[in-house]
Amino acid sequence: MRISPANRHDSKMLEEVVDAVPAIRQCAGRPRRRPTKLHADKGYDFAFCQRALRQRAIIPRIARRGIESSERLGRHRWVVERTLAWFARFRRLAVRYERRADIFTAFHHIAASLICWRFVQKWFC
Repeated sequence: MRISPANRHDSKMLEEVVDAVPAIRQCAGRPRRRPTKLHADKGYDFAFCQRALRQRAIIPRIARRGIESSERLGRHRWVVERTLAWFARFRRLAVRYERRADIFTAFHHIAASLICWRFVQKWFC
């Protein structure tokens, strides 16, 4: 997880976030270090974003500004929107009140563990 100021464009953090993705476990062989493709909206349609992804052997699936509709990304985007909605239910995380990044990150970890715990209780108990 990476934290950035609210007034910084998301595309500036793309490389750092992609590099922070942990190894993906597979059934056989070595764990894959990065995903094979990345879906993004028009906010990431910059040459430096696509170049950074291609350097990491990731196929960019980015909607182009002025050409494509963002609706085609809706098939994959709802997962992200749903997850953000789950985190927004925690009032402390909806608006960042914490000045220290380590405390803010700790609250995110607590929220993620509570979300997982509720999921387990709902489906397995």
